[in-house]
Amino acid sequence: MKLYQNLTVCLLVTLSVASTATTGDSAAAGDQATPDTVVLLHGLWRSRTAMWLMSHRLENAGFRVERIGYDSTHETPEQILDSVAAQIDACCKTLPHTVHFVGHSLGGLIIRAYLADNAMRRQGRVVLIGTPNQGTPLVDAFQDTWWLALAGPTAEALGTDPDSFPKSLPPPEYAVGVIAGLSENGLAQHILAGHSDGMVPVESTKLVGMADFILVKSGHSSMRYSEEVARQTIAFLRRGRFDHPP
Repeated sequence: MKLYQNLTVCLLVTLSVASTATTGDSAAAGDQATPDTVVLLHGLWRSRTAMWLMSHRLENAGFRVERIGYDSTHETPEQILDSVAAQIDACCKTLPHTVHFVGHSLGGLIIRAYLADNAMRRQGRVVLIGTPNQGTPLVDAFQDTWWLALAGPTAEALGTDPDSFPKSLPPPEYAVGVIAGLSENGLAQHILAGHSDGMVPVESTKLVGMADFILVKSGHSSMRYSEEVARQTIAFLRRGRFDHPP
């Protein structure tokens, strides 16, 4: 009789432990956080395809990515913003998890313009890559040329004068990390004063209120393919700071 009672107790304990373990596993699986979303914007004269490698690297790092496209050749900054805002509102504005933003060049300015007038449900961090936050002297130098006019109204609006598109944007009220490129090549080096990525001076990328800044050896266009730029982008999105060398 005593042996039977002991076996019964052992069986009940075993079933209880198994049930607890199963319930715990189910709860853990149900509690797994949804990956953060990264809204990714390309630069001038490009399309969303231009950000494919950055998108791939962000996804491999565990982020969910939404690539946003727009026509930078024919539309004004205001028209671009309307198009981009509609896409972001549709995919991401009310998501219950954190939404970050990453923009290359002009894409960074569009992100700043969008966030100036739109509050995300869960605002994440922002990384601006080679973005002319203070405009670029290249536009100033060729402002009256026929070929700049052919480049479109948005390209013409990227100068350094007080009425330019970059200068119209307010300081950020969110965590921003700025990545600038450094290159000794580029057809416009003789026009740009000081260090630059070949199109945007390093000093022009800096932004009042930025949380962190880092300089990466890369030309302007190649920054979107740079493994180091992607690594630094991921570091900032995760920790709010870049991985500075000791």
